[in-house]
Amino acid sequence: MNEDIRVENELDAVTADSILPQLKAAQMAASAVRSMPDADRAGLLNNLAGRIMENLATILAENRKDLDRMDDADPKKDRLLLNEARIGGLAQSLRDVALLPDPTGKVLLEKTLEQGLQLQKVAVPLGVVGVIYESRPNVTLDVAALCLRSGNACVLKGGKEATYSNTCLVGLIHASLEAFSIPPAAVTLLPTDRKYVAELLTATRFVDIIIPRGSESLIQFVRKNSLVPTIETGAGVCHTYVEKTADLDKARAIVVNAKVSRPSVCNSLDTVVVDREVAEAFLPTLKEGLSAYDVEIFADQTAYPILKAAGYPLLKQAQPEDFGREFLDYKCSVRVVEGLPDALAHIREYSSRHSEAIVSQDMAAIETFLNEVDAAAVYANASTRFTDGGVFALGAEIGISTQKLHARGPFALEKLGTEKWIVRGNGQVRS
Repeated sequence: MNEDIRVENELDAVTADSILPQLKAAQMAASAVRSMPDADRAGLLNNLAGRIMENLATILAENRKDLDRMDDADPKKDRLLLNEARIGGLAQSLRDVALLPDPTGKVLLEKTLEQGLQLQKVAVPLGVVGVIYESRPNVTLDVAALCLRSGNACVLKGGKEATYSNTCLVGLIHASLEAFSIPPAAVTLLPTDRKYVAELLTATRFVDIIIPRGSESLIQFVRKNSLVPTIETGAGVCHTYVEKTADLDKARAIVVNAKVSRPSVCNSLDTVVVDREVAEAFLPTLKEGLSAYDVEIFADQTAYPILKAAGYPLLKQAQPEDFGREFLDYKCSVRVVEGLPDALAHIREYSSRHSEAIVSQDMAAIETFLNEVDAAAVYANASTRFTDGGVFALGAEIGISTQKLHARGPFALEKLGTEKWIVRGNGQVRS
């Protein structure tokens, strides 16, 4: 390993039963990050981008150790994979975040009260951001970049599947932090042992926000057990509704792209909802595009005979649990509906409020769909795969928030802050 990579993941060697000392150190380091000049925060990320590319071979080797421990059939393996293109993309993302304006330090409101008090509302960093995630080492760099750029420290609880990859990446981050005289604890990688999760979720003195990114079970666990304020991200049950006026060639391309371009991510398609009037014409057109990727289809009682007659090779009759299911694999379900109201009802019942799409040429139907569907991102005549902080020109993202308070959609740089009221007086007292 390059000598610049000093993998200082002391936490994996910690024998104590508490991570509170590490959380306290992160809180202290947050002050140093908050005090950094804007140019230094940007410079740190550019330094890290260069370090990533200089150590590409080492990152690939460490990632290979993680990959070798995972079953090839596990759909999470694609999330774990780092290759030259993905690492290059991560380095570019660091540079993109460096170019973004600092969302903190801005005066949001300023006025003088009748008592003569000078009042300001200013944007400030959150402080310490805790992120719990699974087998996605890219999250390590994305979170660190966004937090450092916005003046925050972060504590990272990655999954054991990515131990080697995360340790390597955090070693590189520490080297860049030290190059700018910032304590390495500003980006703290916690031990992978699950016994520390409860302590993290209750560390209200040291951690300001928790963001779970991963499976629905992980998100629900954090929601139920965290005393630290939580923003949910990650779970996506995404639908594409092919309305009766849709251009069927466009609809086929959109459905295939949404399902097969990268099925292991949260913005991939899970259920195709098809208007009955076009079901017989549309469903057979999916055969070539989806079967080429061995996509397994779980079809309802109307769609099943249509797809069977078309000779679709991997076909099963849908069970109730196949709707509202996040597949994260080369699998999807199909539901035939009686029109727009029926489609809206289905999505209302089964959506995780992540990303939903309609394919239609009826402007009234499109506007109804866009206005009525309750999701973080809604699309007309486009693939749900676009829901992404980088694609939305936000630089990167911590995840896709599916809730409504503080942040919704790509949780990116602009949402890693809060507000502080500053009041300047000259001896005033309240009567």
